[in-house]
Amino acid sequence: MKRTAKVARNTKETRITLSLNLDGKGRGDARTTMPFVDHMLDLFSKHSGIDLSVRAKGDTHIDDHHLVEDIGIALGLALEKALGDKKGIYRYGNFLLPMDESLSYVAVDLGGRPYFDYKVGFRPQSKAPFSFELFEDFFQAVAMSAKMNLHVKLLQGRNNHHIAESIFKGFAKALSQAVSKDSRQKGIPSTKGSLRERK
Repeated sequence: MKRTAKVARNTKETRITLSLNLDGKGRGDARTTMPFVDHMLDLFSKHSGIDLSVRAKGDTHIDDHHLVEDIGIALGLALEKALGDKKGIYRYGNFLLPMDESLSYVAVDLGGRPYFDYKVGFRPQSKAPFSFELFEDFFQAVAMSAKMNLHVKLLQGRNNHHIAESIFKGFAKALSQAVSKDSRQKGIPSTKGSLRERK
């Protein structure tokens, strides 16, 4: 069975079309009108092995918040849809990711119980290509929409670009582990017998 999904999210604030293939080749094609977000989504795709296509635009003349958060919602919904009943997956994933001076730890559980913990401190900057604090809203939206337990921790870092790459690549690697097929796991990886909803 193909583990693919397509999500369209259209509101008065944003218009988003997102598609993904969990068993892809790591092909990323993000066009969000926010170059730094495109960069993060493309490297997420590359390092997770998930094919990801995103077309998104919104009220960025106000600020980037609505669009960043709604992309996170769309990505979470697509992940949940593509995973289906979650039979045979590892379910858990974690990764310690170095990016030059930055070091992040990301842990994921696809157990259907949404929880989010984020300990990342970006540095004040004199020139802002992007509002880095919005990545907390992005990852929270992903976690809640995908019904995943997600922990993102920055252990050290100085350069904001490197910090952002560290957490996105760490998330990519942890998620890649969690969605992977476990040859020893034939059914649902839970003693409850279901990972479709919170119980």
